[in-house]
Amino acid sequence: MRYANLGRSGLKVSKLCLGTMNFGVDTEEKDAFRIMDAALDAGINFFDTANVYGWGENAGRTEEIIGRWFAQGGGRREKVVLATKFYGEMSDPLDGPNGAAGLSAYKLRRHLEGSLRRLQTDHIELYQMHHVDRNVSWDELWEGFRVAQHQGKIGYVGSSNFAGRDLVKAQYEAQNQRMLGLVSEQHKYSLLCRLPELEVLPAAEELGIGVIAWSPLDGGLLSGHALKPVPGSKRANNPARAEKHRAQLEAFEGLCKELGESEANVALAWTLAQPAITAPIIGPRTLEQLEGALRVVDIALDEQALRRLDEIFPGPGGQAPNAYAW
Repeated sequence: MRYANLGRSGLKVSKLCLGTMNFGVDTEEKDAFRIMDAALDAGINFFDTANVYGWGENAGRTEEIIGRWFAQGGGRREKVVLATKFYGEMSDPLDGPNGAAGLSAYKLRRHLEGSLRRLQTDHIELYQMHHVDRNVSWDELWEGFRVAQHQGKIGYVGSSNFAGRDLVKAQYEAQNQRMLGLVSEQHKYSLLCRLPELEVLPAAEELGIGVIAWSPLDGGLLSGHALKPVPGSKRANNPARAEKHRAQLEAFEGLCKELGESEANVALAWTLAQPAITAPIIGPRTLEQLEGALRVVDIALDEQALRRLDEIFPGPGGQAPNAYAW
């Protein structure tokens, strides 16, 4: 496994981040335990989750599974750089009028305590805002994060689904309060979703914010199964989306055969090759899917392969501000 600093922090994380969204939904607890054990054995120390995973009435279930895995001991908790998120509705009647999705110092405190309880830990290395809330001041949010950090309950602050302007605003306000600010931004990014190259990636790179790419296989479309549906695979089996991108996917399949690598691993390796990216999130439903992704960190795409990928999946037109000016 390879490791990198998370943004401009001194924290080292694996170049693959284990996503847990399937745990308790499509992956049973015993299988989730096997996947997490195997990830640790392979050197993956970066685990990502969110308080809403499990979804709806079952929100929090994924964190509970991770907590029971930690409770087995054996150094599991100590070896993991744990990241979770808050923003969404937790279906908790005790939240009253504060239960709606959004950010506030109230939700930060209350939802952090809930995550710590479910995860059976006293601290979280990376606490992330799952979405931006432009109705809440950064004075309120940074003070809430400052308190949580001083209490030792969180180590670093991250964001998710922020626009470039939001990253700049967050860092400006953090600097005014003499705080480190954001060390990471979790963003949708893949060969089929390159829009972040216009603003988010350049802003993050300039500000020292490490980008964690979610959905690097674009919901399974780049998994190699989109044109050849696999029974039981909910995400890759989307005929309308696959047909829309048929020409690209067929060209991609041909290139991957020449490279001798699977479509999924080439897509992940391309993501890793982008300068602003710290790690893509891999979200295996099975142990076999995890094992298949581990060699990604050893795949080095040469300039010719990268050019051909650009031809098959064109980017949005260059980095800001040049893309808008000429």
